[in-house]
Amino acid sequence: MPTLIYKFQNEERRVALNDRLTIGRADDNDLRLQCDSVSSHHAIIARDGGRFQLTDAGSRYGIFADGQQVSRLDLQEGATFALGDVEFVFSAKDGAANDTAAAPPPPAAAPEPDPLAEIAAFKSAHDKILAEIGKVIVGQRTALKQMLVALFARGHCLLIGVPGLAKTLMVKTMGNAVDLKARRIQFTPDLMPSDITGTDILEEDAATGKRVFQFHRGPIFTNLLLADEINRTPPKTQAALLEAMQEHRVTISGATYDLPDPFMVLATQNPIEQEGTYPLPEAQLDRFMFCVHLGYPSVPEELQVISETTRNVEAAVAAALNAAGVLKLQHLVRQVPVSQHVAQYALNLIRATRPNAEGAPDFVNRWVRWGAGTRAGQYLLLAAKAHVLLEGRFSVSCADVREYALPVLRHRIFPNFTAASESVTTDQIVKKLVEAVKEPKY
Repeated sequence: MPTLIYKFQNEERRVALNDRLTIGRADDNDLRLQCDSVSSHHAIIARDGGRFQLTDAGSRYGIFADGQQVSRLDLQEGATFALGDVEFVFSAKDGAANDTAAAPPPPAAAPEPDPLAEIAAFKSAHDKILAEIGKVIVGQRTALKQMLVALFARGHCLLIGVPGLAKTLMVKTMGNAVDLKARRIQFTPDLMPSDITGTDILEEDAATGKRVFQFHRGPIFTNLLLADEINRTPPKTQAALLEAMQEHRVTISGATYDLPDPFMVLATQNPIEQEGTYPLPEAQLDRFMFCVHLGYPSVPEELQVISETTRNVEAAVAAALNAAGVLKLQHLVRQVPVSQHVAQYALNLIRATRPNAEGAPDFVNRWVRWGAGTRAGQYLLLAAKAHVLLEGRFSVSCADVREYALPVLRHRIFPNFTAASESVTTDQIVKKLVEAVKEPKY
């Protein structure tokens, strides 16, 4: 009987294959793996005639074979594949489940990665992506860099800018440059949560005549989701994104569905017109890693825009990276070490935003109603890690943390009435904080 061999918790294990085997983290799977990198329902192995075929069950992390992400794989003798961090070997030979002699030789150990080569590849990929986006988007380099940092750090971005600054075009172009599936939702007052996540529809089976509910996936099942004018829809609909942004999954009628990986939400807001809008709740704002403010272009940039966009010329954006490459770079970001000194500095920054807390500056007690939570500190360190890799380095300093203090904290600090009466903005408070909070002593 064919056998599936895998190593889990430092122990080699075997599973005999019949006609069908489901693999995942949930209790209802035939092969249950309590591993964070394995999705609730990750993959299915099914017999197709005289052969076995492995199929992705809509997992978050996907299936990898020979270093490539695949959705389907024909299993032959000695075939190897990985589900998250768990590697499998397929053996078509007959043998008992505990017969180690019948097992094929384990795959050769992969060579140890070269950190310097990986850093160089990261920086090269970033430069190529910016070059491709630059074919369409003129200027806005700071905003683009922050969006890419958020992508590689597995975060989300809230883009705030007046109409006509190419916010929507920027997201679409970034999707093309990294070869990720992108979808756009226009948020309106009558938009319902099911319009985002999907819904169960009663369908009739033509063969049996039975009626069953089938789940039809909404536009949230994509890699890059553009939530256009997110504050135009009521909080009930805005809340449809909460689970997706934090846990990369959605729950419909008691059933949970994993979103594709990578997954990123890029939401836009118009800061001018507030009539007919619904301010984002604090919990929703905190899900966004960055709040990116887009300003007007410079004179040369604006001249280039109005000159080139009024001609019958369309730039072609080539894919500089694919989904598997993005996942690899996201994993690399998490491997960057951070010293206790830098982590303490990030912690001091976020704790200083909280009024009446120990060490909070006087101006925070005067102007701030609520400060930043712990997630702000996590995002400060993740942003600094991604930033140093983009710069071709592997060491995080306090200066790298300060680089992203403004986009991380500006939407997590809530001014009080005193600040409003004195026309003090959150940006001004964050800048004063960066000046006031000193680096900890060694």
